[in-house]
Amino acid sequence: MTEDQARQAIIDLARSMTGHGINHGSAGNVSMRWHRGGGDGFLVTPSALPYDQCTIDDIVWMSVAANEPVIDGRRRPSSEWRFHHDLYAHRADAQAIVHTHAPHCAALACLPRIQREGIPAFHYMVALAGGHDIRCAPYATFGTQALSDHVLAAMTDRRACLMAHHGMLAIGASLDAALALAIELEWLARTYAQALQLGGPALLSAQEMDRVLEKFSSYRP
Repeated sequence: MTEDQARQAIIDLARSMTGHGINHGSAGNVSMRWHRGGGDGFLVTPSALPYDQCTIDDIVWMSVAANEPVIDGRRRPSSEWRFHHDLYAHRADAQAIVHTHAPHCAALACLPRIQREGIPAFHYMVALAGGHDIRCAPYATFGTQALSDHVLAAMTDRRACLMAHHGMLAIGASLDAALALAIELEWLARTYAQALQLGGPALLSAQEMDRVLEKFSSYRP
């Protein structure tokens, strides 16, 4: 894949999120790890520009630098570039990141109970996020280092999380993998919300979730 092809793949995925029911308008952001020569970095969607207006020249490249990352692009990077940058800096398994304002994820993430406890093991597919539950990162103003720090903590040993009063985030080994996990997370959020309305679900045991995680570790097509 060339860099131009990678840029187009990011745009195509970002445009598809509305059709998948996990985003709307210009909300959310998408990125992909992308090396330039010997420098580690990533390509990320621009700030505030509707995805249907994006061209490959609007995608921004940023370095994964410890202090002040290099920014290369004619537009500003997404206002949430900090948690993209920090996840790539700390997670070798993160090759792509999808952040959306998926409606059911966002609704759950506004509830005090979910902010404390996240989504518990009400369904075995919760394990797709990497653990026994799906955590909710505490609220901080969008685009801030505080929010990035909260996201990093919530993503410890996880591949997805909710974000209080905000939305959700998923990482993957590819753009397609990150998108698939984001879609699954929204399904889980919707189903859990429905179960709560019906009186609350029974939860799977820690032992069963361990078994599911072990089976998922070797689950391949």
